[in-house]
Amino acid sequence: MAEVTESAPLCDDQPVERTWANDDGPMLGGWLTIPGAFAAEVMGSAGFDWYCIDLQHGMITRADLVETLQGLDACGSLTLVRVPWNHPPDIMWALDAGAAGVIVPMVNDAEQARAAVSACRFAPAGTRSWGPTRAALRTRPGAPTELDASVRCIVMVETAEAVEHLDGILAVPGVDGVFVGPSDLAVSMGLDPRDADDAAHTAAIEHILRRCLAHAVLPGIFCGTAQAAIRYRDIGYRLLALCSDIRLVHDAASQALTHVRDGRTPTGHGSG
Repeated sequence: MAEVTESAPLCDDQPVERTWANDDGPMLGGWLTIPGAFAAEVMGSAGFDWYCIDLQHGMITRADLVETLQGLDACGSLTLVRVPWNHPPDIMWALDAGAAGVIVPMVNDAEQARAAVSACRFAPAGTRSWGPTRAALRTRPGAPTELDASVRCIVMVETAEAVEHLDGILAVPGVDGVFVGPSDLAVSMGLDPRDADDAAHTAAIEHILRRCLAHAVLPGIFCGTAQAAIRYRDIGYRLLALCSDIRLVHDAASQALTHVRDGRTPTGHGSG
């Protein structure tokens, strides 16, 4: 391990800083849920500003993570991992595997935010164990504090409880960003997650944005559709997860079928 960390990095880590320093506009992200390096390469070639590999609700497992990261390497974009839960071993392993940062789900108060940050930072700032196995191939050699600076800790605010404790979460040193999960937020408010137009839900999303800006914490949100991304972009969200790979494949296939079927002259025989 020492030989690797003392040599020049095999991959450029600058996309992390370039992406985070982009103050001129929103950062559009692609969401990966389908396992495999080739599926990741396909998404990577689309040119999103950043990518998230979803280990919580996607079909990508811990065993798939390294090859999925490898599939994205060529795209030169920042790659985050949504870990399954606020569990230190999962966070540390994702970072050791080469993720530029983590998105940590279901962070409901300041204590939970501090736990997420601690797992991302080496001592004395945190409790991350030293062993950046694959990350050492991608990150310029340096002291633990320098590696800490290259890692992004993004906590998810996706419950009514988290909204209630939002200022405490945002005040935790080391929280680089907040990522809103609109569906879980709706469920926690007793709403149908498919109802994006509920006034209370909209008000909560706008409140989260205002508090993030007040604390100088990067505001992010899962959009799911281009229309939602435009809406959230226009009110000020910056880290926008545009859509997932599985949604893109499903919608494109459905649209192609609908287009062909609607353009076909019915014969009345029910056969091709």
